[in-house]
Amino acid sequence: MSTAPNIPLQQHGQPEPSPPTTWADLLASIPSPMSLVEHLDRHVVGQQAAKRKLAVAVSNHFKRLVDGERWTGRMTGLDPIADAPDLMQVVIERSNVLLIGPSGSGKTLLLKALAERLNVPVVIADATTLTETGYVGEDVESLLVKLYLASGGDFGKAQSGIIFIDEIDKLAGRTSTVRDIGGEGVQHALLKMIEGFVSFIPTKLGPRHPGDETVPLDTTGVLFICGGAFPGLEEIISSRLGRSAGGFGFGAANDERPVGEGDLLRHVLPEDLQAFGLIPEFVGRMPIIATLDDLGVEDLARILGDPKNALLKQYRKILRLQGADLDFTPDAIREIARMAHARCTGARGLRSVLEMVVEGVMYEVSEADRGHVFVIDERVVRGEGTPVRTPIRAVPPLRPLLRRRVTG
Repeated sequence: MSTAPNIPLQQHGQPEPSPPTTWADLLASIPSPMSLVEHLDRHVVGQQAAKRKLAVAVSNHFKRLVDGERWTGRMTGLDPIADAPDLMQVVIERSNVLLIGPSGSGKTLLLKALAERLNVPVVIADATTLTETGYVGEDVESLLVKLYLASGGDFGKAQSGIIFIDEIDKLAGRTSTVRDIGGEGVQHALLKMIEGFVSFIPTKLGPRHPGDETVPLDTTGVLFICGGAFPGLEEIISSRLGRSAGGFGFGAANDERPVGEGDLLRHVLPEDLQAFGLIPEFVGRMPIIATLDDLGVEDLARILGDPKNALLKQYRKILRLQGADLDFTPDAIREIARMAHARCTGARGLRSVLEMVVEGVMYEVSEADRGHVFVIDERVVRGEGTPVRTPIRAVPPLRPLLRRRVTG
């Protein structure tokens, strides 16, 4: 498996000494969009359109960094654009990404999966904790401190890292005539960082003091990804399209089903985000907009068993540590998904439902249950029965069984 290129940039403002690198080796180390999507598929169910856009943006981010190496004098071998002199002075701009999707649709999980795959520091932050400089809370430059710490103090990696800011929609429409600690002021502060500047940051988190050591960190090579649920955005889009969110009006006669939130979000334009409350300059620095679909019952059923770190596998592992096992019938899996879907919290609702279902088994399992499997059907999920206890050898292995059941 290839990893993202470890491009030596600057250490405390001075070039890092490094051996010459060939163009072929460095370009070959860039993860392809297809390989990134394959990795994301092992962790996140569905959301293929968002995965593709995110993968292309991340891959292009590394190509942009590689192109910047042309002027360092460290590159050897054949320059891939040597035969296109008109492109030599062309500057590749950053492709920052805005992820829009309902709560629990997998925005943060996508970034966590990317962080596992890439050889660069990835910082995941919450926009609701950010304030303008001078107010109580975290100012936006604390994100750079976290990036520096995530790189292990390696400025080369920090200056080519990725910052994901979740809940970015919470910064919209929160301005105040007295003091603005979470709205437009923070957007403007983030804008400066996203545009690229050199910030002198402390080498540790916490309150700043005049005598603290600071080091310069250039954000020009940092990729910014923002995410948010943007509740109410579909109404703005619907108004612009001339139809209601329920599917009446424009386009309704040709629709086989009512227009849902996910369908409307696919039509989002920068002007809709401005109407929501994001400043035009900030929207303009997020050229790639990827929308995530709301998760249905079938999606939630697949999430229970398909991903690498699926919940059913986690609870099976807990029981196997005590010598026992769990088995869920197909109807039980679907019933858990149905109950979680009714809570309208996306994939986040699965754990609480599953915890309720297996609590009794987890509480009562003992040494006497070693070598046995607890079979859970839909009656147990609904609280109308108790798990059937049977020897493990009498039940087919759960992993291939789940794969056959969930995928049909």
